[in-house]
Parts: sequence; C-alpha cells; structure tokens
Amino acid sequence: MNILQDIISSITIDAPVNEVTRGIYWTAVVSRQCGLASTMIYDYELTGEKSRQEWHLQMSAVQLARGALSDDRFYASLGLAAINSLVEVDMERCLDVNAADYIARKGKGKNIAIIGHFPFVDDLRKIAGNVWVIEKRIQPGDHPEEEAAALLGQSDIVAISSTTLINHTLDNVLALCPAKSMRILLGPTTPLTSVLFDHGIDVISGSIVTDPDIALLHIRQGANFRELKRTGSVRLVTCIAEHGGNAFHA
Repeated sequence: MNILQDIISSITIDAPVNEVTRGIYWTAVVSRQCGLASTMIYDYELTGEKSRQEWHLQMSAVQLARGALSDDRFYASLGLAAINSLVEVDMERCLDVNAADYIARKGKGKNIAIIGHFPFVDDLRKIAGNVWVIEKRIQPGDHPEEEAAALLGQSDIVAISSTTLINHTLDNVLALCPAKSMRILLGPTTPLTSVLFDHGIDVISGSIVTDPDIALLHIRQGANFRELKRTGSVRLVTCIAEHGGNAFHA
C-alpha cells in the first residue's frame, strides 16, 4: 500500500465532509470537490450500514481518506472517494481525452494487457496484436489472476483499473510490468495526482465531477458510469507523466 500512503501524505489541505452518497456502482464524497470511487458492492457486506453512515459523516475528508488503507472494502472505497474530493488536479497536464481513445491510439499492433473489464475491450481487439483481459470475476475470453505474471511480461501496454487501489493490488501489478511497457491507470476511481507518476505509472485517466448535484442525483438512482457521462455531469481527462511528453500524438 505504499502508493496509497504516499497519495494520502501528499494531501496538504483538509476540508469538512459535506456529503457522502453511495450508489450501487459509485460512491461519492463531497468536500473541496466531489470525488468518486467504485462502490465494489461484491466485496463487502451491507450489514451495519446505518451505523457506518453515521460514523463516517463525523470525520474530516483527510480522516475519511485514511480509510483507503483499510482491508474493509466499504472503508477503502469511501477513502478513495475522499482522496478524490481533496486532490488538486494540474489541468495543464491533462488532455480532454478518454482512456479508450488514448489506448487505441497507442495500441495499434501492440500486446495489451488489461486488468479489469472495460466496455472498449472488443474495439481494442480489432486493432491490437493481442488483448489479454485479466479478471477476478472471469467472463468468456478472460484470463485468471494466476496468468497475470506471464501475460504482463509480454505486454507493451498495461491498462490497470483503478479499483486495484481499493483492493490493494496495484503495487503487485506494477511489480509484474516490464520496464519498457506503458502503464496506464484508468477509471473514475483514479486519483489525478502526480504521486502516481512517481511510482512508475505513465498515464492516469480519470474523471472530474463538473456538476455535483446532477451526478449525486443519478448515483443515488443507481446510474452506471456510462449513464453518468450522458448526464454531462462528469468530464473525462487523461494526464501524462512529464517523461511522456504530449504522448497522445503518435
């Protein structure tokens, strides 16, 4: 959990927690801004929900952010959302490009490993040399975690779901990536912080909530991220490490 500890340590400004909203797919924390994280509903029990809710609303955003270090997925998810509610985004380093387009531009003819299921996988298979999806909850065509070391070792691009920050597997995944590979962390859970670049990630692709009221309304109603995007309440951005330059261009 070295990455998470470094991210939390880099936060210099605390703020009150104004609102916490947990939907089926997304958890939101509002402090300095509205931060999102995957709810990870399959990974924790829902018992004691009311008492948990009362407990976390009494905390500051930094205190809540420390929950990201917990092995309890409920607290880890809240912690990531709290981190994203506090992180200052360097917009000069960001492009208005979503992860799917970025990976497609860079992945022509390449070997691409993807940690987690994303809706753009089938499109990538049309242009990449190989696309290997590594998943805990396997769907047809996926590869189990046990094959990760072999597949990552052959990969030119490794796209990693930011839910690996919630289940604390990101450090292990990065240790398996070849030095020559491009490592991309993606998904709305992604903290848009340069601390991730210090840990060997080349590209971070996440979201900024531009209309919290609309976003929270739809999260409460059970919207998935595709539905949330259609509301216009979130902005997709991709940030590049300095050594990558303006890496969107081929």
